[in-house]
Amino acid sequence: MGKIICACGHENPEGTLLCEKCGQPLTEEGKKSKILNMRYDGIAIRSKTRNKSIVDKIWNFFSSVKVGVTLIIINLVAASIGTIFPQEFYVSVSTEEQKAAYYEETYGSLGKLYYELGLSNVYSSWWFQILVGMLAISIIVASIDRGLPLHRSLKNQRVKRHVSFMKRQRIIAEGPVTEGDSSKTLNLIEEKMKALKYKVRRDGNALLAERGRFARYGPYINHVGLIIFLFGVMLRLVPGFYVDESMWIREGETRAVPGMDGYFIENEDFILEMHDNEKTENQELQGVNVVAKNYQTDVKLYKQSEDAIPGQAENLELVEEYSIRVNHPLQHDGFSFYQMDFRLNELKTMNFELTNKETGESLGAVSIDLTNPQKEYVLNDQTKVELLGFYPDFSGFENGEPQTATPTPNNPAFIFKMVTPDKPEGEVSFVAIQQTIEPNGNNTYKMEFQSVETRDMSGLTVHKDSTIPILAIGGVIFMLGVVIGSYWNHRRVWVEQLEDGTIRLAAHTNKNWFSIKKDLNALSDFAHLPPYIDQGEEDKDGEGEGKEKEGDSTL
Repeated sequence: MGKIICACGHENPEGTLLCEKCGQPLTEEGKKSKILNMRYDGIAIRSKTRNKSIVDKIWNFFSSVKVGVTLIIINLVAASIGTIFPQEFYVSVSTEEQKAAYYEETYGSLGKLYYELGLSNVYSSWWFQILVGMLAISIIVASIDRGLPLHRSLKNQRVKRHVSFMKRQRIIAEGPVTEGDSSKTLNLIEEKMKALKYKVRRDGNALLAERGRFARYGPYINHVGLIIFLFGVMLRLVPGFYVDESMWIREGETRAVPGMDGYFIENEDFILEMHDNEKTENQELQGVNVVAKNYQTDVKLYKQSEDAIPGQAENLELVEEYSIRVNHPLQHDGFSFYQMDFRLNELKTMNFELTNKETGESLGAVSIDLTNPQKEYVLNDQTKVELLGFYPDFSGFENGEPQTATPTPNNPAFIFKMVTPDKPEGEVSFVAIQQTIEPNGNNTYKMEFQSVETRDMSGLTVHKDSTIPILAIGGVIFMLGVVIGSYWNHRRVWVEQLEDGTIRLAAHTNKNWFSIKKDLNALSDFAHLPPYIDQGEEDKDGEGEGKEKEGDSTL
């Protein structure tokens, strides 16, 4: 890249607006302007000076403020879309078919479209993570593009500045001291500025007083906080950092814990307690049922031995026994088990008797475990019942074949083959609740329903979030940057005493000009300096100078 040589002889990188040594404007626009543009202190910014290679173009794209703001808006819109209907995590169904049916039945055609477009799982989708990643890249690139050059400029700023730099600041003053010995003026300025908590540097007959430089880093501290926060969000896709799974577990059942390798949980008992009160007339009118006082699941948490085969539920080691209640989760090894839902009286076992339809004689009883049905039930040497088909949630026939809507035994149906001494070839019968079909004509025998056994189910949520500390750190750093950038400002005062004793002064702040004017008023009174001018304010009466006038106009 080419160099820009200032009149003072200093070589500046291409794209520099103000000489790094003397501060003299290097562009024609700067030389013609009344007040210098002090944004980034006139440093050369990479994105403003390079646009040749593909790397430069990518860098310039992500460093653009417009691109950054656009990405923020797109992320906000995408995140807000995910709040129109509940996300899949909050839906108490497990299979994809059940989820699709839930959104369609609950929210109609819009809900169906919402699910089919994948908006029911926005925050874990690949495209949302890409948007978050692009925003993070934009923040990082913009911070490096502007932050590092600004830091170098502020760190290496000179005390002596060119006259054109001084006169093109917003606040300037030039003239003899109003009273006293001018040879002591710089010492008085240094004394007063130190009393005002300024850091003072001197170079011969020049002085630089600076305060609150750290305020310039507020936006970049914001960026660091945002980057850490977004990093925490993206870590949720990394296995082991974030687990948010739901599981249904029946009483007496032991199941592997989703997302928690090597652990099993047993549901010993589900307890539901209701408030012992009668419904009032208003409750009946409003359709309010008796309110649950407590529902809990008594569980045992097990862990596999180190030499066990993954998924093997034998020789488990008991880790903990606990009663999981609402807002009282079981916590172990960073995981939390929350009581989220329950289902009462799920069908567990159906009891039948094989009977003669004419005489009513029973040939034996058959008990079918609906969660683990057997293929054959032997009653004696010549009598058995074969289970040819099992449909846990019978939903009707399609092309003559029975169908099941879900694997949950909500409406069980069976196809039995009954082998008896007088019917050794067997008789086939389709049996559902309040429905029996004999496809081969009238049978001699039938499976007669006797009773049913039920059990309760608990809906648990398994949660682990190792990203919370990262998100918290990012949030704290972001708020620290907000505070620094909002409540502090960077103030600088350049003073040079000429050979004839005349004082030339210039002042600049990145915001809150009232604060620096207040300091200049105190300094002028103490060191008897000439009145200053605010070139950024319009002077209605044509005078435009004077310490007292500046205070009035600011107010």
